[in-house]
Amino acid sequence: MDETEMRMLLEEVASGQVSADEAALRLKREPFEDLGFAKVDLHRGIRQGIPEIIYGATKTPEQISSIAKRLLDNGNGSVIITRMDPSAVDLVSAEVPLRYDGISRIGVAGTPTAERRGKICVITAGTSDIPVAEEAAVTAEALGNNVVRIYDAGVSGIHRLLAHSDDIMTAEAIVAVAGMEGALASVVGGLADCPVIAVPTSVGYGASFGGVAALLAMLNSCSSCVSVVNIDNGFGAGYIASLVNRSACGRDRPTP
Repeated sequence: MDETEMRMLLEEVASGQVSADEAALRLKREPFEDLGFAKVDLHRGIRQGIPEIIYGATKTPEQISSIAKRLLDNGNGSVIITRMDPSAVDLVSAEVPLRYDGISRIGVAGTPTAERRGKICVITAGTSDIPVAEEAAVTAEALGNNVVRIYDAGVSGIHRLLAHSDDIMTAEAIVAVAGMEGALASVVGGLADCPVIAVPTSVGYGASFGGVAALLAMLNSCSSCVSVVNIDNGFGAGYIASLVNRSACGRDRPTP
């Protein structure tokens, strides 16, 4: 839908020929834009509340910048680029405004939202889990959430985790990131009254099987509030935590 068609639709709404609900449905059904190498979903933000996210791994800098420009030109204030290689930063930033975080490998093109809502806790078992945790934390922040980071608080020294009980018990969503045996998620789930999104990482010695041991442990958690994303999928956890927080932030919660 180009600007002329958009104006015609709005005029039909103003004249009463088309209801507001019907107009909203038409916008949600709008097609993608075909760039040849990518079909850019320009109306995902209308359908789902969050614009299309660019998966940067294996894309060329030119492809990333072209997709980001189309999304920004279509009215999206910011665009998240995940798994972005540092070698692409200079070229992409020459084409669109870009903030890049080297730990999470996430770039945010455009103007990030200044809105911050609710509370999401991102917790790691160890320091080695921080890159995956930062992918979750930076994603959640880019989507407009307050994020509390609690790092290196695994079960081998559980008093480190219990020192943050107030934050855990007042969060709207929690991301628990752990490798090795993945026990952190179950322990956090036993303390929290909100959804816990568990992220198994590939951190660990040989018998961890690149994160499979943590994945299976988290899938078998006895804590009922725990759900699990794929190995090293910090982005997916941060995205889901944002959706949970957005739904829950109107709920009355105690403040520590």
